[in-house]
Amino acid sequence: MPPSVSQDLARRLLVCEALSDTSSPTSQPAAIRVFEKLRRTLSELAGVAGFHSLASRALTLAKSETSDLSAVHVMVDGSLEGMQQFGPQGNGDHAGDVILIAQLLGLLNVFVGEALTLSLLQDVWADAALEDSDIGQGRKE
Repeated sequence: MPPSVSQDLARRLLVCEALSDTSSPTSQPAAIRVFEKLRRTLSELAGVAGFHSLASRALTLAKSETSDLSAVHVMVDGSLEGMQQFGPQGNGDHAGDVILIAQLLGLLNVFVGEALTLSLLQDVWADAALEDSDIGQGRKE
């Protein structure tokens, strides 16, 4: 999956989460909610250690693209620490959010392929408009 496709998917998921929880001013940023949903789903498939490895690599790759994530760490259980710095209003507009989620999606695609990646995303975000994404069309840019 080209980086532009994984970034597009990341943006879509972040926007979906930002729009889904506008009622509570104390809710977590969209990036954390997206990450947590992916963590729960992928930990069931790959185990906690497997997800931790995937998330750690995604974070390392993302940190090489932006210093915004320098304070972020993947905990032993696969959760993130340090993303709260972006505040509860984090709506996915933060470059680090997109980069981190895109890296995670890109790695997932490498390990399980486009069809299973899209299927997993559609299972978690059934109402998100993912079907018209390039990944779903099998196109490469």
